[in-house]
Amino acid sequence: MARSFLRAGTAVLFTAALALSGYSSAAAQTNNPIISTATAGIIASMSHPEAPPAGVNNNDCKLTAAHPRPVILVNGTFANMKMEWGALGPILANNGYCVFSAALTSTPNSFIQTTQTLPTSANQIKALIDQLVTKYGPNTKVDLVGHSQGGLIALYTTKVLNSAPKVGTVVGIGATTHGTTLSGLTTVAAFIPGASEIMEAGCPACSDQLPDSTVVKAVSNGGITKPGVSYTMIGTRYDLAVTPTSSTFIDEAGVNNKWVQDACGGSLVEHIRMPYDNTTIRLVLNALSPSTAKNANCLLAWLPAVQQPS
Repeated sequence: MARSFLRAGTAVLFTAALALSGYSSAAAQTNNPIISTATAGIIASMSHPEAPPAGVNNNDCKLTAAHPRPVILVNGTFANMKMEWGALGPILANNGYCVFSAALTSTPNSFIQTTQTLPTSANQIKALIDQLVTKYGPNTKVDLVGHSQGGLIALYTTKVLNSAPKVGTVVGIGATTHGTTLSGLTTVAAFIPGASEIMEAGCPACSDQLPDSTVVKAVSNGGITKPGVSYTMIGTRYDLAVTPTSSTFIDEAGVNNKWVQDACGGSLVEHIRMPYDNTTIRLVLNALSPSTAKNANCLLAWLPAVQQPS
């Protein structure tokens, strides 16, 4: 009986949170199903790690006046597309965005990905940017959203690989902007089956994220940002992977540095769960479309990822 009461209470809380946020349960059931937790994302990606999440890499997607720029989601260390973007990918697609991503590995069928050198991954993202500009027209710009190493890849691609003229917005989610420690990377590896063994055997991307690496220096030296590009960096005070936590931010004029806890003070979200965290997702949506920005519904901060309007 206690369990039934708990389930009923959770259902009531979930329904109330959706109602107060302006979303409905029907709105959450759109064409592209959402993977609602990081653990579910890992499990879902085990059988077909090369597959993108629902709604991602849809080559028939048409840009619109509301969403004129394709969005590229950039994976973090050890992660594949479905593992990383099982929530945000479908949520963006369901809101009308054209969403793309890439398997950042030379072996796309590998469950563990994004461990190759960071410049190698960045060149793959640059190639995808160029491909999308060719597809959608020479005046097209893309938006880059990266988690963890993916945020640093986005910054490296924009600045070091000179993709800034083709980039509208860069959004970092717990990005290793200024590098991080080996203990921080070990925290990430411990959550993903097999990642610790890969890290011990050799992880070029891990070395590239150390604070004194040539990659981090190339991004930082002379300033990180580029004119004409909008930057939003999202961090959580409970990040054990990006250390110190504030190192995810960019201390330069015009950059929007956002703590999740400033949007929802009770949030305890940590590094791995950020792409599945409703408050983080709200901040990403706001960064991609500032004209339609909304306050985060903090009742959703404790719930699995749900569809949110842009």
